[in-house]
Amino acid sequence: MSYSLFADLAVFVLAVLVGIEVISKVPVTLHTPLMSAGNAIHGIVIVGTVSIAAEAAATGSYLLTFVAAAFAAANVAGGYVVTDRMLAMFRPRKPVETGTGRTEGAPHD
Repeated sequence: MSYSLFADLAVFVLAVLVGIEVISKVPVTLHTPLMSAGNAIHGIVIVGTVSIAAEAAATGSYLLTFVAAAFAAANVAGGYVVTDRMLAMFRPRKPVETGTGRTEGAPHD
């Protein structure tokens, strides 16, 4: 095992342990905002894949960077969708005419 591979694995394992520790300390009510922000931050992964793709020389490397960029893009889009739905919960409801002379709040989207 080369030194750089061992260093990369050590960083990966430490990142997993820190992530588990941080997520376990967050209250349940804050999981959705944390996840939406975390998914949106995956734009950093896109930047990383672009920089790795610039140095890729083999077809397999291009394929892996494409897969990584696709997953990161899906995560970024998902983060924005979750954030939009979360913020919609705080928008005031539009009044709806019920036909009986009373108005009620309409559900969101």
